[in-house]
Amino acid sequence: MTVHDVARRLPAIADLRNLCRSLAMLEAILSPDWEARYHSFDARRADDEEMASMRNGSGDEYAIVFSAAGAYVRGFDHESPMSPFVNDGEPWPGVVDEVPERFRPFVEEPAFTDHEGVPVVTACLWRGPTDERWHHGAIDFPEGSADPDGATGLFGLLTDGSAEAIQRFAENYYEVPVALEGVRHVRALRPLHQHVVSLLNPAADLAALSRDIAEIGYPHLAAPHDSTNRGR
Repeated sequence: MTVHDVARRLPAIADLRNLCRSLAMLEAILSPDWEARYHSFDARRADDEEMASMRNGSGDEYAIVFSAAGAYVRGFDHESPMSPFVNDGEPWPGVVDEVPERFRPFVEEPAFTDHEGVPVVTACLWRGPTDERWHHGAIDFPEGSADPDGATGLFGLLTDGSAEAIQRFAENYYEVPVALEGVRHVRALRPLHQHVVSLLNPAADLAALSRDIAEIGYPHLAAPHDSTNRGR
């Protein structure tokens, strides 16, 4: 799979935003330590910007900026033959060349570039708020690699996004059983209550998650006595 395949499978902007928030919330429940989490979401990045991010601890990462301009997706696979670090210090031809002007500030943002201002990117997509599809550059991919731009590893969970796929990821990453019932609750962005939190992580406390809930922009907490959706 390349970024071209991702563009055909990625959800619309609103659905992608919801998926990213649910991933971040699930991991906040599973891991009190933010540094150990794979996915995160910052609903307060700027006045009109939110950002979903992934980092696998081995050098691979993505950032998705949601703004009034739409959504900008930047992915980086550190072992990709398309990495700027093995391509004379420049992004692979076509990866960011056609990014529209309204998204150029994200291409050049210091958080997404190296110390010399080179965009750290191997895969890039963008979509305006009224666009009917995701866009990408015209890219001549290098031969001899099944995943030349890292898109499979970077975006596989975003192109599936089912509760079952999320459960498999969480169990593999955290090496603990993860209740599918709880994953479905969070994937649907239903308000949290202690029953669901305990179902996912018996050691987690709902009150202690308030900061994460606010940062992620997850729906408001259910009332303490609310038993809605319990047992479903």
